[in-house]
Amino acid sequence: MAYIKCDETEPVEKAIKRFKRMVEKEGVIREYKMRQYYEKPSAIQHRKDKALARKQMKKVRKMHSSKAY
Repeated sequence: MAYIKCDETEPVEKAIKRFKRMVEKEGVIREYKMRQYYEKPSAIQHRKDKALARKQMKKVRKMHSSKAY
């Protein structure tokens, strides 16, 4: 859960900005959007497998491009 401590002298706009940064850092909004609709366990696994494959392909491409020089 994201929370911040504010001083009485701190402007509200600055506190809101800090709160937004903290929420973004913790991934609260991303998590909310993912849980907004039910996703079957097989669909979750499929999404994770595709992300892993993309990550591995990126790593392979990076290795090949660095060896070319």
